[in-house]
Amino acid sequence: MYQDNEKSIKTDRVMELFFRAMKGESLSAQQLSYEYNVSARSITRDINSLKNFLAEHRELFENAELEYSSSNHCYTLKMDNFLSNKELLSITKVLIGSRAFNNQDLLEIIKKLKNNTTVADREKLENLIRKELYHYNEIGCDCQSVIDNIWKLTDCIENKSLITITYNRMDRKQVKRKIKPVSIMFSEYYFYLIAYVSDSKDSTVPIYFRVDRIVDMTIHRENFSITREQSIDEGMLRQKSQFMWPGPERRIRFEFTGPSVQAILDKIPTAKIVDRQDGTYIIEAEVFGAGIKMFLLSQGAWVKVIAPSEFVEEMKKEIQKMQSLY
Repeated sequence: MYQDNEKSIKTDRVMELFFRAMKGESLSAQQLSYEYNVSARSITRDINSLKNFLAEHRELFENAELEYSSSNHCYTLKMDNFLSNKELLSITKVLIGSRAFNNQDLLEIIKKLKNNTTVADREKLENLIRKELYHYNEIGCDCQSVIDNIWKLTDCIENKSLITITYNRMDRKQVKRKIKPVSIMFSEYYFYLIAYVSDSKDSTVPIYFRVDRIVDMTIHRENFSITREQSIDEGMLRQKSQFMWPGPERRIRFEFTGPSVQAILDKIPTAKIVDRQDGTYIIEAEVFGAGIKMFLLSQGAWVKVIAPSEFVEEMKKEIQKMQSLY
């Protein structure tokens, strides 16, 4: 009976060491021997048992192994598919900066991320994000949970299910649309559903719906199909579209005289510098939608559009409207 109890305690201890290692903690045989009130040799045997277990189940744990460091005399778990603490911090910062989730959902996600860190690193993470969380200001949201909406829509996209959504338009008028959902993208604080209106005359033009404005949805038993022309290349759309704003596809050219041309190249992935003269950059880009006009106008006098002619006229008219307000 005593031996069985001792064996059970050792198994529990090995399991506990495994979970501590999974959370990024460095395992010191000397320190752990004080914690568990056993000899350092017993802890070393536990660690060796854990090392053998990982070696025998490499495929299950994605080549995980306990690595020993002579500098601090500790073992650290290395796993290809586990997030490191520095990666968890970076993800947390991005989540807060996106402002896409309500307070409750954000705190729940961060709580789960923190649970995968050590106690010391958890405290470090909390200190680094405390002020940002205190001042966190979520976007205005009409639905109960953006996360829930995304998950339901993902199922509908995968199953090609027709849905009817109740949607709050930009002018706050509530409408119902029966649609074919085909993709979800994130851009500038918002998640967007890309879909085709099922009874639209022009079935080749996708419509963008902000996921946070979908207040209700009915999933129909009907399924839909799309043509090759209707398929969405999310990667190409992200490169060419600004603010997920619909509009024509075209090649534009403009002059830029601002202090950071790299910021322009980062914002417009398809942008290329084709010439440079006396501090003026000539930039060309393939773009989609009217969002590019909004972005270029935000650059003020640093930008002058020079082609195509119809886009130049659009910019002139918009600037004249702006000037008439002052």
